[in-house]
Amino acid sequence: MHIALYQPDIAQNAGTILRLCACLDVNAHIIEPAGFAASDRTMRRAGMDYLDHVRLHRHLSWTAFQEWQRSEAPAARLLLLTTRSDTPYFAYPYAESDILLLGRESAGVPPDVHAAADARLSVPMRSGMRSLNVAVAAAMVAGEALRQARWAADTGPGARVTPQP
Repeated sequence: MHIALYQPDIAQNAGTILRLCACLDVNAHIIEPAGFAASDRTMRRAGMDYLDHVRLHRHLSWTAFQEWQRSEAPAARLLLLTTRSDTPYFAYPYAESDILLLGRESAGVPPDVHAAADARLSVPMRSGMRSLNVAVAAAMVAGEALRQARWAADTGPGARVTPQP
């Protein structure tokens, strides 16, 4: 499982998502340019000491990310989390190789990135609300994706989910 951040704007959100990736054993990708430096103090504060445990891949551009996907993860589906979708995230069948793509906090993703997605998923919200915080959306969707793709076999009656070392 992968979470990719397309040109993230807010260091605190990126740090929180990287911490999520470390805790859930999910690969993280930052597609540049980001709106902050990798050494940004606020990102490190949000990620805390968990950043040392995340498998982080940095891509210099959208094109570089696509090249990585073609060569390193050709079977991976690109799933865009967007407010412009009628497919709720919980109604989608996930696979362990999926890439959850989140856009910029300020602008989402451009049309060519939107078009490149294999599926577009949304978090249903109350009418009139614009969007959730990107880190909150990432956690919600990653939780469901992992439940389906990785944890489903471990959640039968009486089963306990055991943390990995």
